[in-house]
Amino acid sequence: MVTSAQIRAARGLLNWTVRDLAERSGVHRNTVTRVETDATSPGHSIAAIRAAFEAAGVIFLDDGQSIDGGPGVRLARR
Repeated sequence: MVTSAQIRAARGLLNWTVRDLAERSGVHRNTVTRVETDATSPGHSIAAIRAAFEAAGVIFLDDGQSIDGGPGVRLARR
């Protein structure tokens, strides 16, 4: 499962604004903001956001995959 912190971090890695993410994922800007603040439950919006990030080269790391063992994000090697 993707966390709100991972979504904020992924957006930062790509230097995307909320509007950029909304346009690329097909999710309304207000929904992006709610997802990033844990004000919404998991669903199709988070799946669309994750797909947009993965298409841009973001890799989501689950617990145990990052250096400190917690969830994280990184960019794919090009």
